[in-house]
Amino acid sequence: MNFKSLFGTFRINALLEGISYLLFAVTMPLKYMYDMPGPNFVIGMAHGLLFMSYCFLGLYLAIDLKWKFGFSAMVFLASLIPFGTFFMEARHFRKMRATG
Repeated sequence: MNFKSLFGTFRINALLEGISYLLFAVTMPLKYMYDMPGPNFVIGMAHGLLFMSYCFLGLYLAIDLKWKFGFSAMVFLASLIPFGTFFMEARHFRKMRATG
């Protein structure tokens, strides 16, 4: 698989993972304040799948593109922090895409 398509898939996955993380701000009050666990379950499942694919794609790209350890760690930590994947997209991934 070539760099552009795999990296593009990773960028889309990162944005979707970040959005799913932020959706917990809506679904958690629904679950605990209004006793509606359904939306939280659906978002939780989607977020879990997106998180795992983000980690696997990130690991694959880190090895394939020989990212430095510090940058690789920052990529993985971004998935744990709200708005982290958006920061990585704005600060690093967009520039990497432009430079090839």
